Amino acid sequence: MQLCFFSVPEKLNLEPLTLTRPIDDLRVGILTIKEKWQKYLDNISIHRITDQYYNGVFSTPEITPNSPCLLINPSFIPNKDVVNEIQKLSLGEGLFKSDTLIAGLIDGKSGSNFQKNPLPIPIFKTKKPIQSPVDQIVFLWDILSLNVAEMEKDALLFGYETLDTDLYQTKVFFSTPERIFVSPTAKIEAGTNLVADNGLIFIGDEAVIESGSIIKGPVAICEKAVTKMGCRIYDGTTIGPVCKAGGEVSHSIFHSYSNKAHDGFVGNSIFGQWCNMGADSNTSNLNNNYSTVKLADWNSGELIETGYQFLGSILGDHSKTAINTMLNTGTLCGVSSNIFMSSFPPKRIPSFTWLGDEAQAEYRLDKALEAMKAMMKRRDIELSDSYKNMMIELFNNRS
Repeated sequence: MQLCFFSVPEKLNLEPLTLTRPIDDLRVGILTIKEKWQKYLDNISIHRITDQYYNGVFSTPEITPNSPCLLINPSFIPNKDVVNEIQKLSLGEGLFKSDTLIAGLIDGKSGSNFQKNPLPIPIFKTKKPIQSPVDQIVFLWDILSLNVAEMEKDALLFGYETLDTDLYQTKVFFSTPERIFVSPTAKIEAGTNLVADNGLIFIGDEAVIESGSIIKGPVAICEKAVTKMGCRIYDGTTIGPVCKAGGEVSHSIFHSYSNKAHDGFVGNSIFGQWCNMGADSNTSNLNNNYSTVKLADWNSGELIETGYQFLGSILGDHSKTAINTMLNTGTLCGVSSNIFMSSFPPKRIPSFTWLGDEAQAEYRLDKALEAMKAMMKRRDIELSDSYKNMMIELFNNRS
């Protein structure tokens, strides 16, 4: 069986995060959407239909004509019941929620042709309505609203043992240890406080919980992530792989390789990859008049009513703040922008912006690429030609 994620219009709603990744690479809970499907379907080969400029950054192997192809709408999140319905599909059958295709099974030849010419989506002889509840990510705030539920589901897919209370009895403060899942390669330093009374705590492979960290579940600390000394990580938070988290973090998601290593508050916010929050940077997540938050549509700039009272900032990959930066409620920032204002910056910051008190200027592409290369080298990641080409494309079409 081959699985192919196809392009869907929801991608535009999810920018700026999806400027640098397909929807299936979004992290919600512990895993990305792609990783969830891989876990549920067990070793299925993954293919994609994506924007051309992603090529080389994200794997897009060709669909072969000699085995069936399962088309998957990447904006939908799998669960056991949905996967069970999908596995019962016959060739030519599609699973739908109202008029929206969730998944459909076609032969390999049709899949190969569709990958080469991805419009229109194949017509299915049988349209089966979904019988199970299924979640879909349509807007950016859906990622935050689904994070806790996905965290609970994802943790069970790892098979980790719960906290060894004998091992940590003398050096870690904990409650409800049966809800604390710890990789055998994780390190929890003395003086850590783990409170899982209201939700699980997940600590992934080679993660480091430094002394004095206070973690109140539900929280996920993913592979090779670090919580800094004395940090306070509140419920609803995912610290993604190879991220650093310090200060105060609540109801937020860090995708991977992003850092907020120092004091300052982050709440109800999402950070892409390779972001960095300078020391004592803060995000506001509540309007002064307690009204619900409006967020700008990335492409049109039109304000959209989210219906949420708490919503902080959303930063695209490689964007950074200087020390003491203040981000307002409902701030949206593109890719590779630098914010170093002493007052609140605008609520919509275009990609490749150099934003200070004096003026808003274009962040020179050569300098931006230099900074990317330097930051990635610190994590032993090479700035590849394909990644550079993706950034050049985004720079030339920045918004």
